[in-house]
Amino acid sequence: MRALSIVCGLGRSIQSNRSSLISSVAGVLNPLRCRALSTMSREDPELKEVLDFMDNLKNYEKSGVPKGAGTDSDDGFDLGRMRRLMALLGNPHSTFKAVHIAGTKGKGSTAAFLSSILRAEGYSVGCYTSPHIETIRERITLGRLGEPVSAIVLNHHFQRVRTVLERAVELEKGRLSHFEIFTAIAFSLFSQENVEIAVVEAGLGGARDATNVICGSHLAASIITTIGEEHLDALGGSLESIAVAKSGIVKDGRPLVLGGPFLPHIECILRDKAASVSSPVVSASDPGNKSSLKGFSQTSGITHQVCDIVLRIEKDLPLSIELFDVRIHMLGYHQLKNAATATCAALCLRNKGWRMSDASIRAGLESAILPGRSHLLTSKESERLGLPQITILLDGAHTKESARALAQTVKMTFPKERLVLVVAMAKDKDHLGFARELLSVNSLEAVFLTEVSIAEDKSRTTSSSFLKDVWTKASREMGINVLDLGAADCKQFTGDQSILSAKAVEPRAILFSQGSLMASMRVGSQILNERKGNQVGVLLVTGSLHVVSAVLRSLH
Repeated sequence: MRALSIVCGLGRSIQSNRSSLISSVAGVLNPLRCRALSTMSREDPELKEVLDFMDNLKNYEKSGVPKGAGTDSDDGFDLGRMRRLMALLGNPHSTFKAVHIAGTKGKGSTAAFLSSILRAEGYSVGCYTSPHIETIRERITLGRLGEPVSAIVLNHHFQRVRTVLERAVELEKGRLSHFEIFTAIAFSLFSQENVEIAVVEAGLGGARDATNVICGSHLAASIITTIGEEHLDALGGSLESIAVAKSGIVKDGRPLVLGGPFLPHIECILRDKAASVSSPVVSASDPGNKSSLKGFSQTSGITHQVCDIVLRIEKDLPLSIELFDVRIHMLGYHQLKNAATATCAALCLRNKGWRMSDASIRAGLESAILPGRSHLLTSKESERLGLPQITILLDGAHTKESARALAQTVKMTFPKERLVLVVAMAKDKDHLGFARELLSVNSLEAVFLTEVSIAEDKSRTTSSSFLKDVWTKASREMGINVLDLGAADCKQFTGDQSILSAKAVEPRAILFSQGSLMASMRVGSQILNERKGNQVGVLLVTGSLHVVSAVLRSLH
């Protein structure tokens, strides 16, 4: 039986039978280090008027999405109001071609890979994704460099369309949401900047998502990456209803690229929708595709994975490519699948007449990055956090499926290294499924459970005490011995002993938590330093893109 200790952070009063351990923790943090990590947005002052306007709109990232909102039914979002808004703006989305991406997981990474490929070929590309990590500007990237829109450009454009936006909000009686308005701003900005093609990530589902104003005549291709159980209530309550909702982005005669792999009956739903509108289907999971992950290496201190991407597709559209020893910065087998999906989309575009060389596909894949997904901090960044000699991995995984992919990535990338987890999550997630997947990592030393704001609001934050109960249950189900150290306020931490000096501590059974995310990371770092021996210790922060955001903001 494995032994593991789990504790709830943020100073909550939970009974502990390991008070002797808590009181023995020494010199871990001085009082100045006990302050809570701020998760407030660090936006440019130039954006104040933009953000003030947006903050007055309904934001479902903060409040959660209503039941059935993403379904193509009477309960679904009203796509008509989005069409009316775009009409008031002059239908800017009709001035460029778009690749539309939906799916439970992998949308953002696939968008990053594909937009990078298009830029490498020399196209002026607009890319629209959500959510953001540090600044709302990240949701919109422009041009041939793929940098987030500048605060000056975004504010100038907002001022140009502000009167129209205010009129639309009034006409719709305040029902236009934060996501709808910002989607409209992005599309009108793409039009103003004369992008040649836009890569657009759907926010929720597909059929009723605000991004689905893109019509067939302006759609270059659709991509559906994966189908999983996230947002079940909002998307109809079943995998089948989720597949139906996401298939709503498929348009007449336009190629559909499938990521996958999917359950057979789910893939049938997607293919049946494509057949109903005469859309050819290309699958990145086709048996003829022999892509493989060959290993990991470092260049100038940056870790990447070495992959072969070999695609041979004969059905619907004849496509093929062989790229050997491609060096991808986003780690994990799931990122190889996302890269293969983006490559399939690029080949579809080439088949339809878009200029697209093999060399540009390789260059785009190798230059693609996406903060917060298998994101390794550099040694200098770790030092700036006060955590030297520790490998810090950030990943916004927040579903059972993404946790499984993350666990697989950790096992492959760090097969022998000791691991400490720091976890914070939103309420509307499968917390138990998430815990089970990460507890499968045998090198796991400790789990810290803490809290961060979700979209700068606490209403969707899962309490650390609830997470502690969930992780304890999952551990016991899996035969892992749990030592619950409870919670403590950082003011208790005095003295000069080692964390591991308490006699109550069993080998591989350490966990300690303090009153902030950063404090948990610091104590986790010390645990690793004392347990790793000659190996590198890995501190993994996960459970939400918002907890990743909190860590990255602290670097500034």
